[in-house]
Amino acid sequence: MGSLFIFIGILIISAHLFAAFFSRWRVPDILLLMAVGVLVGPILQWVTPSLLDQAGGILSSFTLLFILFDSGVDMRLSDVRRYWRGMVRIMLLSILAITATVTITCTLLGLAWSSAMLLGVMLSGTAAAVVIPLINQMQVSSKLRTILSLESALSAVICIILTWAIIEGMKLGKVNPAGILGPILFSFLLSAGLGLVVGVIWSHLLYHARKLQQSMFLTPALMFIIYGLVETLGYNGSIAALAFGIVLGNPHYFSQFTITRWLDNKQHHNRHGIHQMHALRRDEKSFYKEIVFILKTFFFVYIGICIPFTHFDTLLFGLVITIVIFGTRCAVALATGRGQSRYERIVVSIMTPKGLASAILATMPEQVNNTMGYTVIPGATFIKEVTYAVIFCSIIITSILVAILKRKTT
Repeated sequence: MGSLFIFIGILIISAHLFAAFFSRWRVPDILLLMAVGVLVGPILQWVTPSLLDQAGGILSSFTLLFILFDSGVDMRLSDVRRYWRGMVRIMLLSILAITATVTITCTLLGLAWSSAMLLGVMLSGTAAAVVIPLINQMQVSSKLRTILSLESALSAVICIILTWAIIEGMKLGKVNPAGILGPILFSFLLSAGLGLVVGVIWSHLLYHARKLQQSMFLTPALMFIIYGLVETLGYNGSIAALAFGIVLGNPHYFSQFTITRWLDNKQHHNRHGIHQMHALRRDEKSFYKEIVFILKTFFFVYIGICIPFTHFDTLLFGLVITIVIFGTRCAVALATGRGQSRYERIVVSIMTPKGLASAILATMPEQVNNTMGYTVIPGATFIKEVTYAVIFCSIIITSILVAILKRKTT
């Protein structure tokens, strides 16, 4: 037991050092964390994936919940409004093109088409944890930097929503967009609506909540309740958590829809800060990011443990898919690069590493099959292993291409 705590302490310290190493040498900390997992798992055999099955599912759920909440808090609606045209053009075309090419490739390689489409959607976004630090170190315009940063944050959310929609369709026995669009849209709107309402109410109550001792964890506690309640009602708790975070990150956008408009003695209340909407403070955001950082640390070590190095065919499959993704992204960069320099089009084409969102989504098919008690999603384990392989390969390729591009421009 003592050695376990020593390992956890060393791992957390190492994660901070890896993050500093990323800033200095542009080697993604995610890759280094996965390397730790590979070391303690496939190489040294200290831990095997079978020992972590249940813990991995719980860790995945917690990580997804916090990353969506954190994405919502960090989402600047003003930036979305300013750059939405360029961001939407790159993001949607990239998601659609990558989903299509990966689906076709996987189907030709023998995967069931529904599972192939699910895998394509899971891998169609980009990893904000890799893209944002890299793009901030490159010589691109502020507009492109903002567009790629927004794309990496929002594409993860879109991929989560689409993955959930496809899985719901597979539960119904058919992936028919026309047949499932209505119920899924209703579920999405209801989940988001509940998150927004609770977020508005909580932003008013933050004034009182902060008077309590050690109150910083009250917001995550409420997020857990929202998630559990929405899931119990049969809807999507993750979407509710995202909406909850968006309100707390952008309260001024929602103040006109709140009870403050109907308060009789508005000036008196506002003077005391009671019925004003309050955003999260900097120290609160920092605390929640620390939680995400710790969860990310353990999750990517878990991925490294689960990478199937003993299955050469799975690794080869993942490498083929990675090459297809980069090829598709190049086509997207050419199609959307009007007005951009050749250098900026190259930057867009290589900024397609996969990360936390894809890794978390990869665990969902097995969880669904286990929950339902029968095979809803064919090849669930294969989907997870291929996704982990693609994450590993895509981060390595992105890092190499960025280093080459950086060297040529200096």
